[in-house]
Amino acid sequence: MPRCLSSWFRPLIVLLLLSGALTARAFELTPTPVADGVYALIGPTGARSYDNHGLNNNLGFVVTDAGVVLVDSGASSQGAALVAAAIRRVTDQPVRWVINTGSQDHRWLGNGYFADQGAQLIALQRTVDTQRAFGAQHLSTLEPVLKDRLTGTRPVTAAAPLPGPREPLTLGGVAFELIDLGDAHFPGDAVLWLPRQRVLFTGDLVYVDRLLGVLPESHVQSWRDAFRAMEDLEPHVLVPGHGQVCDLAKARRDTGDYLDWLVTEVGTAQANWEPIDEVVARLADASRFSHLDNFAELHRSNINRAYLDFERR
Repeated sequence: MPRCLSSWFRPLIVLLLLSGALTARAFELTPTPVADGVYALIGPTGARSYDNHGLNNNLGFVVTDAGVVLVDSGASSQGAALVAAAIRRVTDQPVRWVINTGSQDHRWLGNGYFADQGAQLIALQRTVDTQRAFGAQHLSTLEPVLKDRLTGTRPVTAAAPLPGPREPLTLGGVAFELIDLGDAHFPGDAVLWLPRQRVLFTGDLVYVDRLLGVLPESHVQSWRDAFRAMEDLEPHVLVPGHGQVCDLAKARRDTGDYLDWLVTEVGTAQANWEPIDEVVARLADASRFSHLDNFAELHRSNINRAYLDFERR
């Protein structure tokens, strides 16, 4: 390399390397204020990945006079450490309780990290039963995604699950209700209600900004019924399982209307025994929902799985 070029080229290389390092900087969660002392941690709407530590969902926390209540703990021990770091940007109080709203990996596989620090794990019995049934499978599924970032993760569940379906809890003057509204995205799903603030952490009952995903374990009719029961609470603010903090009208448009559509269109087609491939082809457009993230990747699969779900019932 000519000497005249190397004098400016080397600093340029350094700058480019620093730029790349900044771009690859560790994934962070930013606390979003929802109400007085109540915060959401909003994950990306895309898929689980190594870069996002499997935290493609929303979590949250509540700061009370007696410590912090964490709502869901992340997909791994290392991901839970990122959650703890986000909480420390708001308060130096310890996490006293970890409340699980569901049984999918990124709702609870970070439990062990917080339990090791003295936090009490809280969940409904149906949630814990499902966590225990699926824990090993979820770890196996996450392994090729998170790789070394899954190291140290243990499937730790609440030692004394609550029977449900509606359990009042109070810590540091803040009232909570952990409520089982019925199976939704996954068996054992629950919501966490703060009645005084009228804030609802919905877990995977509600998706906004992105299309919900119907899993082989989902029960579409029950999910729709659970959504309607959730509406009866009349929350002012929702922290959905995925997407931005919203109101009930937004939740209705992005989740409730789609569940109604699945029950009406796919449920009716299955009841009439239309061939499943013809149903998928006929309903694949659904343009009223096509603006939602992940529509192209999930909608056809949702129709297929909803059909099979109705067939099983």
